[in-house]
Amino acid sequence: MMFSNSALAQAPAAAQAGTCKPTAEQVSQELEMSAKRFAQSGREANQPATRNVTVAAIPGVVASGAKWTKIWQEGGNSADGIIATSDGSVLVAQEDYDAALKIEVNGNSSVFVTNAKGVGALSMDRQGNLYGALRTERPGSTKPDRESIINAIVMFAPQRKTISDKWEDGTTLTVRPNDLAADSHGGAYFTTGCLYYAGPRGVSVIADNIRTNGIAFSLDYRVLYVTNGDEIVAFDVEGPGRLANRRTFAKLPPGNFGDGMAIDSRGRIYVSTGAGVQIFADKGKHLGVIPTPRGIISVAFAGPNRKTLCVIGSGAEDVNGQPIREGPQRTAATIYKIPMIAHGRKGRAK
Repeated sequence: MMFSNSALAQAPAAAQAGTCKPTAEQVSQELEMSAKRFAQSGREANQPATRNVTVAAIPGVVASGAKWTKIWQEGGNSADGIIATSDGSVLVAQEDYDAALKIEVNGNSSVFVTNAKGVGALSMDRQGNLYGALRTERPGSTKPDRESIINAIVMFAPQRKTISDKWEDGTTLTVRPNDLAADSHGGAYFTTGCLYYAGPRGVSVIADNIRTNGIAFSLDYRVLYVTNGDEIVAFDVEGPGRLANRRTFAKLPPGNFGDGMAIDSRGRIYVSTGAGVQIFADKGKHLGVIPTPRGIISVAFAGPNRKTLCVIGSGAEDVNGQPIREGPQRTAATIYKIPMIAHGRKGRAK
């Protein structure tokens, strides 16, 4: 999700307060208030510039002096929910452009999914099925069909179908899905303040009293991790839409709030934050941080051997070094890559 410096600020107030099923009126009011807070914060004027960083060695993970390379950028809320494809490219959701974009590690890009109205995040299950999280429009949207865009969890490939756009009681889904993790059983867990599961019977609340953002399965898919402000929470997976044994898995360094996550072949967890990629061992020990040129919102392993780490940075600059500000959020996105010692598991998108 854009602007990852504060996970709390990104979660709808209703969800923060424990109202996991807000009314449409509550959501509309909160979006209007968020837009006003955003305008009053001066965030547009203070969009941070690219920063110079030095990467220190993390044994078995990244070499000292490894360099980030910018491979792609675009104005607007143009990249989020990054995942890898089987050929080592990445897919990103383009909420402002209603598409999923495929980007090769050399920066070449092409539209992969069209007519993906309001898509804000992507996930791929173990069978290779591609899922997306659709979101209603923010205040300030100029899309001519903005009133018809809905909240939903959908499948894009190999066939297009809606997994769920309603609560289990049949009423319209009122929350805007943030990030998601497809479970290989035809459904998907998703975040947006509380934790939810979308399946054939509708969307259910899985966990409340939480401020979720990023989400990822363990290597064996028996544990589900979600970021919760300045910590990572873990759940045991007992079946589709059934979690147990909620516990704090790890604490982020002071001043950091977690966004998107990825897992490497050793089960280490990579969390995108304002400072960079925070890395944790599979038992929760903090191993270090890979500082990034910008605050980042999403992370994934890519490349033919999954030894390239790709991140989405908040913001971008034009040829004159000036911030690019487009779309309702007056923002942009930049994708960077860095060579790694660690690697992602081949065949896994995240």
